[in-house]
Amino acid sequence: MKYLIQIGKNAKVAQTQLKNISDKKINYVLSTYKKLLIKNKKKILKQNAKDIKFCQRKSMVDRLMLTEQRLNSIIKSIQEIIKFKSPINRVLEKWKRSNGLTINKVSIPIGVIGVIYESRPNVTCDVAALCLKSGNVVILRGGSEAYNSNKILSDLFRQALKKNSVNQNCVQFVASKNRKMVDYILSKMKNYIDVIVPRGGRSLVQKVQALSNVHVIGHLEGICHVYVDKKTDLNKAIKVVNNSKMRRTSICGAAETLLIHESILKTKGIKIINSLQNLGCEIIADQKVNRVFKNKLKAAKFKDWSTEYLDKKISVRAVKNVDEAINHILNFGTMHTDCIITEDAKTAQNFKDSVNSSIVMHNASTQFADGGEFGFGGEIGISTNKLPPRGPVGINQLTSYKYIVVGKGTVRS
Repeated sequence: MKYLIQIGKNAKVAQTQLKNISDKKINYVLSTYKKLLIKNKKKILKQNAKDIKFCQRKSMVDRLMLTEQRLNSIIKSIQEIIKFKSPINRVLEKWKRSNGLTINKVSIPIGVIGVIYESRPNVTCDVAALCLKSGNVVILRGGSEAYNSNKILSDLFRQALKKNSVNQNCVQFVASKNRKMVDYILSKMKNYIDVIVPRGGRSLVQKVQALSNVHVIGHLEGICHVYVDKKTDLNKAIKVVNNSKMRRTSICGAAETLLIHESILKTKGIKIINSLQNLGCEIIADQKVNRVFKNKLKAAKFKDWSTEYLDKKISVRAVKNVDEAINHILNFGTMHTDCIITEDAKTAQNFKDSVNSSIVMHNASTQFADGGEFGFGGEIGISTNKLPPRGPVGINQLTSYKYIVVGKGTVRS
């Protein structure tokens, strides 16, 4: 497709030019973008309303919706990103060899990043800002359901680049709803794109993993667990469990499975589950839990332990001890975010050492699995890859490195 190849060529040219742009000028671009977002709030919300009107899936509306409060949150994130020091050209390590060679390990941009995402238009702003700040250029391909929102947000970013005499193609939006575009980006553009980041549901991520012939940073699903230990503070547990599940059910950091130590099931466990029900959460329970509720709860099936509901539903299982909780997470988790609620330091340490997730919480809501909450200003996504980067991917994770070796006419014998 000539259109996409041209986008790829534009990105390569922009990447070459961006190497000569100072961090000070990049901050001017981000500051201009922030002002344009403030100035155009009504226009942005009007375009977002168009997307919501034509949205076919009710479960997607929360992710899709922009409000003044959410726009303010985006603007705040950009301000935080401006304050960060550039992660580029940092000497990460330095050492001298006995033969006289000096070796520097220096941070560099990854290059061209392709981001394929669904629903959430805030991704357009976060990704564009984080990529520019880290010396990368980005090709954005948002979902068709958020086309109008993504288009205006990316157009405004390009305006900010132009106003500061920086190549507009540092940020490019694929202005097409044709799904074949995604297949082509993944399978035919490895000469132009260095990394692909998928942000969306299971079907999107599976497609990316199956078709992409460049490195992928991302996660398949966010099946996040909260384990309530026998030595737990009830009030603390209720607060953390409720927030983990119900604050926003549609995000990947929302808890999908609740594990409760069987010794507290009839006491604290009942109160925790009742609290979730009072908030409108459907409980899908194993036999032990259901028995306590006189079999009035929906019975859990095997597939429930590996289901990402993204809704007001949670699967609940009673476990004998922390080791059984850990084994459940290792078997059914997706290495996203998992939490233990306990006042026992030894049990907590066992959990933290044994769970292999990219983010492990102790007495804290799984909904803190977010680059902004980590102090990154935002995130390009959350990675559950074993190889780095892992967890929220901010500007420092959007870098690679090279070795610079300096000698004095040094030769190897």
